[in-house]
Amino acid sequence: MEAVLNDLVDVEDLKRFEKKYFSEVSSGSPSKGTQFEYAWCLIRSKYSDDIHKGAGLLEDLLTKANKDEQRDYFFYLAVAHYRLKEYEKALKYVRTLLHKEPNNTQALELEKIIEKKMQKEGLVGMAIVGGMALGVAGLAGLIGLAISKSK
Repeated sequence: MEAVLNDLVDVEDLKRFEKKYFSEVSSGSPSKGTQFEYAWCLIRSKYSDDIHKGAGLLEDLLTKANKDEQRDYFFYLAVAHYRLKEYEKALKYVRTLLHKEPNNTQALELEKIIEKKMQKEGLVGMAIVGGMALGVAGLAGLIGLAISKSK
């Protein structure tokens, strides 16, 4: 699963799928397959703007999808939002998939990774807030000490 979450698209692949996608757009509308391939490339980019664009394309596909197609869209939307550090959205998509397919091992593994990341980030966030509170309290104590010594 780590390979899926950390995989970066080859620039040449991205260009090739982008060219195919926009060629189909200029001819009318892209096929679902072409739109998915391009979105899949975009969410594997190292640039958050590309990942957002890919997630948007997947969300568009989701509105037109049949049940079989939804699996991939939900999964890759979860991956995209994980990569954007939007863990709550990622969890929403993976849990929607798990509601439909409770035994989907990839989705179960992704859910665990997202939850672990959220827990780690939450603890780190609390540690930073706690450290800031201690720093402010310590600074206030030093100021108080300096004022009392000056009197």
